[in-house]
Amino acid sequence: MRIATILISLLGLAACSATEPPSAESAGAGAAEPALHIVTAVNDSTRPEVDMQRDAGRHPAEILTFAGVQPGWRVADLGAGSGYYSRILSSAVGADGEVISENMDWLVEGFPATDEAIIALAEERDNVTRLISPVPTILDGYDNELDAVFMMLIYHDQAWQQDGVEMPDRADRIAMNRSIYNALRPGGVFLVVDHRAEDGAGDSVVGDYHRIGEAFVRGEIEAAGFRLDAESAILSNPDDPRTISVFDASIRGNTDRFVLLFRKPL
Repeated sequence: MRIATILISLLGLAACSATEPPSAESAGAGAAEPALHIVTAVNDSTRPEVDMQRDAGRHPAEILTFAGVQPGWRVADLGAGSGYYSRILSSAVGADGEVISENMDWLVEGFPATDEAIIALAEERDNVTRLISPVPTILDGYDNELDAVFMMLIYHDQAWQQDGVEMPDRADRIAMNRSIYNALRPGGVFLVVDHRAEDGAGDSVVGDYHRIGEAFVRGEIEAAGFRLDAESAILSNPDDPRTISVFDASIRGNTDRFVLLFRKPL
């Protein structure tokens, strides 16, 4: 959904945005109005039309607000794909910030068009850095440098085992989460959004439905040292049966998704 109509009402908020995202006690859908830098980023006229068509189902302004994204932040967008979130984040953090637009090596190998899109974005935007990395060492070299890490709808793929394709395993994910932890500054945040599986499913239906258990993901990430700071119902859909593929025409783009915000302790 385009939200240009609220620009005027948000002018007074631009200078008073919090430097930390909301706490677990205060977070939730509609907990805060998007600040001007986020509204402007989402309404950037240079965004591809295909991206803007996805906004109604993804609520990017609310997501960036929930994560507390600020101008000047350094943010890693992991599994960036063709750059939907990288582009928005680039505008939101501004010239003084940076977006590390990362795609896993297995993703680039299987879907080379994603890398081509990020190459083009990095050439267009001075504050976008392209990165291709193995899952276990996904952000090695950025120790204590990042303010936020986004992982949107792709954590489950790190638990997707395919015949004949070398994919990440549990040991790789454990190492990945630790690499992310190390890359964040103390107090930095790790935002994870993914398609919700039935309770108790863990990672058992990733291959069939491309869904993963919320509690399973939370347990793996907390084991790396993170604490859950907040969760949100921004992308919840109680009408999703959670027993069909996320690519099923009846639910595609409108799945029941969990939104978890973790923090590296100070």
